Amino acid sequence: MIFLSTLLLAVMITIGMTPLLSTLAIRHNLVDLPDPRKIHSRPIPRIGGIAMACGAFVPLLYWYHSDRFVMAFLAGAAVLVFFGLLDDMLDLPPKTKFIGQILAAIIVIVVGDVQISSLGMLLPDGVHLPVPVAFIFTLVAIVGATNAINLSDGLDGLAGGICLLIFSAIGYLAYLEESPEIGLISLALLGVLFGFLRFNTHPASIFMGDAGSQFLGFSAATLSIALTQSRPTLSPILPLILLGFPILDTLTVMVTRISHNRSPFSADKNHFHHHLLGLGLQQSESVLIIYVLQTLLVGAALLLRYYSDWMLLTCYLIFSATVLSVFGQTRRNEWQFVRCRFFYDKIASRLRLIRQKGLLVQRMFHVFEIGIPLLLLVTCGLAGAAPEYVKAAALVLFTVNCIVWFWGRQYLSTVLRATLYLVIPFAVYLSETKPVLQLDRMTHTAFTLLFVIFAIMILLISKLSQRKSGFKSSPMDFLIIILAVAIPNLPEQRLQEYQVGLVAAKVIMFYFSFEVLMAEQRGRLHLITSTTLISLLVLATK
Repeated sequence: MIFLSTLLLAVMITIGMTPLLSTLAIRHNLVDLPDPRKIHSRPIPRIGGIAMACGAFVPLLYWYHSDRFVMAFLAGAAVLVFFGLLDDMLDLPPKTKFIGQILAAIIVIVVGDVQISSLGMLLPDGVHLPVPVAFIFTLVAIVGATNAINLSDGLDGLAGGICLLIFSAIGYLAYLEESPEIGLISLALLGVLFGFLRFNTHPASIFMGDAGSQFLGFSAATLSIALTQSRPTLSPILPLILLGFPILDTLTVMVTRISHNRSPFSADKNHFHHHLLGLGLQQSESVLIIYVLQTLLVGAALLLRYYSDWMLLTCYLIFSATVLSVFGQTRRNEWQFVRCRFFYDKIASRLRLIRQKGLLVQRMFHVFEIGIPLLLLVTCGLAGAAPEYVKAAALVLFTVNCIVWFWGRQYLSTVLRATLYLVIPFAVYLSETKPVLQLDRMTHTAFTLLFVIFAIMILLISKLSQRKSGFKSSPMDFLIIILAVAIPNLPEQRLQEYQVGLVAAKVIMFYFSFEVLMAEQRGRLHLITSTTLISLLVLATK
């Protein structure tokens, strides 16, 4: 339950703080203004990194305030977030930003004992780097990775999505290698990203800024180095693979700038995502392609984690050469992406016609708006004995929702969403791992099939809906699908015992369902509110 509560607390703090910070940023003109090298066309708040830092710091300080490594990590991250915030407010010169990055790296190296002392089989057997060399090498690696993620933050949701994949892999490796500190930090960062990407996917309503992107890059480098250097069974090349695409992008851009006699830190449009946009791809399509490439690297890191260091390095070099070759070829030949006319003339036109008529959406939605709240109620009913703090929290949430429903209706949507985000994981977890009623195999399969049916309805309703605002599908859907497919198929028996895959898939389905439902209801929340209140009472009596 420590891990689940950490994840939920990180999500809720980030979701709660992000809109508040967005309002403050607009009021005090802390916004990212459009210019020729940027993609967005309107001023957008850029201090979302503060919400991300708070979302990660609070649960980690609560659970691991006496752990030396965790405190060193948080201290270094705090320094980096401070300098990043100054940069977001004052546009610091590169030298000043480097000071903050170097200070943060020194803290985790000296206090947290994070050092790249072993390069595995890349050096003769048993040979370790001398302490001064290891110190400098680690410093360069952390600062370099910090800047790599920072520079990759060029499209809506790009840096956040890349890091979501990275921290998922680090968390899984930490679980396998029994490193609870690194696992918990990774989980907190995953919660932060799930919360923040809700506002940062295209079209973004807030940016993470330098405070957020540098925090993510620093965290990815520190955690991956600390894990691989403390576990001899893992290849020390894994950090390079995990952060492979941002590192390749940054090195390519800097080499290109230097070759043109320009500063490696000068701004331009030579990043991979700029080239994808230049091919005629839309922003969401460009982000999706980079997500796919990063997924390939993360998958390779997990599958080849115990393989030869030389093999891992060779695989990464082949990947890099292939990417550079393809991008170089498209640039030289001035290729343009050609869309399939059959799809757009035949399939897409029919989908647009269905969307305009709205009959299919209306019929599905009648089933959807009743079925999803009832499914949550049944799930709560199937849940077994709940911990005392869950019962107490359910009663508190019941009281708060009743008060808001009767006397603060304008806040009902926000409070109800927060309640659902908290209740759903516990209800699903308890119904799968400690059910009050043991369903036979066929009944359990049929019950699970309902989630699959509603998941299909989510996609159809969100795609065919005529509304212009609210929940819409985005590149983040790809990340959710990847995790939902990957988690149930992880070859780890301890995970299977806790039904992690099924629980994760059902929680994700519920989250998406209620987002779609609340967007389509347009403020008419009586049914959702009433069934949620009953569900809370059911949980409180477990």
